[in-house]
Amino acid sequence: MNRFVIADPKLCIGCGTCMAACSTVHKAQGLQQAPRLTVMRHEQATMPVQCRHCDDAPCIKVCPVEAIRQTGDCVQLNESLCIGCNLCAVACPFGAIQSGGSRPVAMANSYDTYIPCSIRSSNPSTSAGLRCFGEDLLSWEPGVRSIAVKCDLCEFRAEGPACIEACPSQSLSIVNDTACANAARDRRLQAANAHPQGAPAFSASACATASCSTATSAPVSPDASITEGSY
Repeated sequence: MNRFVIADPKLCIGCGTCMAACSTVHKAQGLQQAPRLTVMRHEQATMPVQCRHCDDAPCIKVCPVEAIRQTGDCVQLNESLCIGCNLCAVACPFGAIQSGGSRPVAMANSYDTYIPCSIRSSNPSTSAGLRCFGEDLLSWEPGVRSIAVKCDLCEFRAEGPACIEACPSQSLSIVNDTACANAARDRRLQAANAHPQGAPAFSASACATASCSTATSAPVSPDASITEGSY
């Protein structure tokens, strides 16, 4: 199975430190600085939501330029290939892919040699003929691309996801094969310990034998009414 990060809503305090840490480390790598997770708040709990790195990821299937691929035990998005069509965001069942636009660290702040400052603005055209539904048809932000962003498990960090390291309440953790196996084992132990003390032991073989003897020694009359177990 693929690895992914998940939060425990019982521990999350909704401080947003995970989002800040995510944004900081990705900006330092020259990537889009938009956080790869979003803290959701409602009446009963708060918790961040991020990519679950689905084994059969729908985002991989819909990407027209193959910018999203299965890499090892996670799903990765290549920002240099993304064209910002947002099909992956539409396909994601968790709403964990968003469109982010920011100036990469390596991007120069000005291009005066090539583009005059007079036309290098956020809204280059104010002509009424180039307006569409009240917005500038040819508007842009210099050096900024709006592309998809999703959790990449901070693959560039030896320490692992920055959000897990930064969380003050330790509500975030990595889910992998080992974690799932341990969780299943804990549930089995809980089920075993839930058997009441002093209650008669359950024996599947004894139950089957008793059922067979009852069925052979006392056949049910066709006219008998069935109450228990009927539908």
